[in-house]
Amino acid sequence: MNATLEAKPLSPVAKGNPFSRFFRRWALQIALTIVAILIWGFFLWRAPTTFKSYNIYNSLMLTTPFFALMAIPLTLVIIIKEIDLSFPSVMAWGVAAYELVYTPTHNVWLGFIACLLAGLVAGLLNGMIIVKLGIPSLIATIGTQYLWRGVVMISTNGQGSGMVEVKNTLLYPLLTGQLFQKIPMEFIWVLILGLIAWFFLNKHKFGAHVYLSGDNADSARLMGVNVDRTKIIAFCLVGLVAAFAGFMVSESLLFFWPTMGDGYLLNTLASVFLGGTSVFGGTGTIYGTVIGAFVIAIIQPGIVASGWLAYWTQLIYGFIIVVSVALQAVLRRRFI
Repeated sequence: MNATLEAKPLSPVAKGNPFSRFFRRWALQIALTIVAILIWGFFLWRAPTTFKSYNIYNSLMLTTPFFALMAIPLTLVIIIKEIDLSFPSVMAWGVAAYELVYTPTHNVWLGFIACLLAGLVAGLLNGMIIVKLGIPSLIATIGTQYLWRGVVMISTNGQGSGMVEVKNTLLYPLLTGQLFQKIPMEFIWVLILGLIAWFFLNKHKFGAHVYLSGDNADSARLMGVNVDRTKIIAFCLVGLVAAFAGFMVSESLLFFWPTMGDGYLLNTLASVFLGGTSVFGGTGTIYGTVIGAFVIAIIQPGIVASGWLAYWTQLIYGFIIVVSVALQAVLRRRFI
């Protein structure tokens, strides 16, 4: 939890009641879990045939990871009270870098490494511009979003390219195969990345630095936290994971489009904010972000399966976010 919340004294009820302490600590996660269960139960009632079938869940596990992966490191950036809007372009830039290396070398693994390094460099550039030049992250990452999209368009001449060669390497089943012939590897990678991020956010000093930097940067500096370095690392992680997610998307289609990533911005941001990460910094959880991503993902197919027009999607998105935030506020007031 953030430093401000931890510093607040517990009420007499919370001090003497272990259940109150439990709900106080996990209020955000509990609120989101309740919302997720209610949404799933509603769609199960409205479209039982669809939501009793494994096919809908397999589809969600295949498609949700493409923005859920990026939402995980973006959670860290927003906890630090920053924002990154460039990751959709970085997705495409990473795969473009793969193509630039693969074309002369015909080595898929070298291309994959180049893809990850390209994402890392893009994230590092964001961090340096924001930290060293003092440019607000909103403005800086809007600029780099256009920058990397322009680089991709120029380097590819705006033309897509096939990635069939990846199918003959271990990367293909490792990133887009199926575990036990039932669970898509895309979903497994969300779990892996989520667990790694959870560990560092909750069990490592880096996580403490993230929360402290977002809660009060000046106080964090007085406590010896290198706030600038923490921010740069967070932006680097977003770039790295965006490039990885872009490669995974292209590999699943065996084709790369220079416009790839354009449709992931809103879903990714909505996943983070719905998951309880505060736009004011200092508060957020990886669990909340991952659950939020699947809540966002289930809405549109749920609406269509229920027989409603897809236009209802925006209304439902807004309603769910408002209800989720309201539940979080009520639980916090009750148990803090």
